[in-house]
Amino acid sequence: MGNPHAEDATRARLMSRLLGRWMGRWRSAIRQYPWLNIVYKILVTLLGIVIIVVGLILVPLPGPGWLIVFVGLTLLGSEYHWARRVLGWLRAALARFWERWSTWRAQRRERRLVEPG
Repeated sequence: MGNPHAEDATRARLMSRLLGRWMGRWRSAIRQYPWLNIVYKILVTLLGIVIIVVGLILVPLPGPGWLIVFVGLTLLGSEYHWARRVLGWLRAALARFWERWSTWRAQRRERRLVEPG
C-alpha cells in the first residue's frame, strides 16, 4: 500500500505552481509602477510583522502560535531574502525536532512493551 497522502501532496504541488504563476504575473504588473511597488512592499512588510507579532504572542497560549509565525515569515519571504533564510532555518530546526520527538516516542513505546506490568 502506498503513501495515503501522496494525492494530497500532488494536489498541493499543483496549487503551489498555479499560485506561483499567478503571483509572478501580479508582481510583474506591480513593478511597472514604481510608486505601487513601494506601497506594496510597505504593506507586505507591515502585514508580515503584524502576523509574526500576533503569532509570537499566541505561542504560549493554546492555539497555532508557531504556525502563525511561519505564515508571517512566509509573507515576508515573498519580498525579503533574509526572511526566506530564517524560514528555511526554522523548517530545518522543526524537522530535526520532529525527528528526535518521533524517535523518543518510538523508544518509549518499545520500553513500555518490553517492561512487565
